[in-house]
Amino acid sequence: MIRILDVFFSILGLLLLSPILLIISLIIQLESKGGIFYLQERIGKNGIPFKLFKFRSMAVGSDSKGLLTVGMNDARITKSGQFIRRYKIDELPQLINVLKGEMSLVGPRPEVKKYVDLYTETQRKVLSVKPGITDLASIEFSNENELLEKQSNPEEYYIREIMPKKIELNMLYIENPNLINYSKLILKTGLKIIR
Repeated sequence: MIRILDVFFSILGLLLLSPILLIISLIIQLESKGGIFYLQERIGKNGIPFKLFKFRSMAVGSDSKGLLTVGMNDARITKSGQFIRRYKIDELPQLINVLKGEMSLVGPRPEVKKYVDLYTETQRKVLSVKPGITDLASIEFSNENELLEKQSNPEEYYIREIMPKKIELNMLYIENPNLINYSKLILKTGLKIIR
């Protein structure tokens, strides 16, 4: 049932949001050199890698200077990138990943291999389900960039403090990945965006 809803809502979302997606695509293309999308390898269900779609919000080649984004003042972020990141618009192309079956609307946010390799055996349980566009951890840590910006060593802080807490929150959904919890998380995400 969840897969049917994923397909339905991803198609509906892509159709309804197509004017916004087109405008954002044009702005990105006009503002800086490079493609419209940023494709990054993430680790999906059962540890299988896939290419995650995002609107490009940084200058081309920025990921070579680090995988974490530290606050909105990160010099790598373009002007349009600041806007689309603030309102999570950069995440909308992940509806393509949902349609392809690589992701669900709800599930643990997929990580890059570098951080997945640090998971304990217990933490690897998050790889037993499809990753999602939204989850409880995304809602609780919506200010993640700001938290990292305050740290002298953002990556160490992410690995030591944020990542384990996010995985703990993800476990709550993994233990009960039913339609009620799926619907609750979509609703909570919508309310968070509106606020």
